Amino acid sequence: MKKEAMVIIIYVFISIFYSGYGFAGDPVSVFVSIPPQKQFVQQIGKDLVDVQVLVEPGADPHTYEPKPQQMAAISKAKLYFAIGVEFETAKLDKIVSTNPKLKVIHTDHGIQKIPMDAHHHHEEIEHHETDMHHGQDHEEKHDGKGLPDPHIWLSPSLVMIQARTILNALQEMDPGNSAVYEKNYNTYISDLTKLDQDLKNTFSGNPGLKFMVFHPSWGYFAHAYGLEQIPIEIEGKKPKPSQLKELIEHARENQIRVVFAQPQFSAETAKLIAKEIHGEVIFIDPLAENWSDNLRQVAIKIKAALRP
Repeated sequence: MKKEAMVIIIYVFISIFYSGYGFAGDPVSVFVSIPPQKQFVQQIGKDLVDVQVLVEPGADPHTYEPKPQQMAAISKAKLYFAIGVEFETAKLDKIVSTNPKLKVIHTDHGIQKIPMDAHHHHEEIEHHETDMHHGQDHEEKHDGKGLPDPHIWLSPSLVMIQARTILNALQEMDPGNSAVYEKNYNTYISDLTKLDQDLKNTFSGNPGLKFMVFHPSWGYFAHAYGLEQIPIEIEGKKPKPSQLKELIEHARENQIRVVFAQPQFSAETAKLIAKEIHGEVIFIDPLAENWSDNLRQVAIKIKAALRP
């Protein structure tokens, strides 16, 4: 009898020990809005989290409609990491209603966003340079100059802010593995710092050079590396004929020969401009799941387009 009791005690001890180190029990069920966020959460949570993405590859996060099976999965999730994309404004309440226990974490908290129509005005970018990195609330200071740009995942330095928010949420949800999350976070910050420096090196010596994009996804990226994004579409609207003419003239004046498009949108207007400037259309995807590798590849493509 004593032997059986001892076996039970040992079993209980082992169960408690391994659960504390993440070897027992189910991983934390997490949802994110867009594919790049999956990498952010996985780098910190590793095998302690199960991350599902709401906006599927190729879909437009501005207008996305969650599918019934996704809503069913969300009803069982513990955390939802929102990032401030457009569909969240209209759908987040509906998403949360399926799971009253679901905790929503706004990873854009503490990031000062730049208005969408400010990305091609250098002086506006300079005006916001300090605010973006010093914890101002993301709801403030848009100055009535357009909708805030949600593409905060395309700047490694802003991802570092989001990573801290993700870390805090995971530690609060799963305190038994707090030290593991902290260790993973520190490693990831080192990786992000290296990526940021590599991208700075890629664009060193090219301050102020301009690149043209259809949808203005790359404003924070441009800001981080001393470039200037020239958007064709602003706040979801295609250019009027007079604006299209100005864009073509601007591209010619600045010797722009590449128009960047993204897979989630029609490339017809980009192709029209490229034809008029005797250039080409190149696709870059701001929503790729392999986020860090994608940023490096995008940097190579933009760098090549900036060559005289």
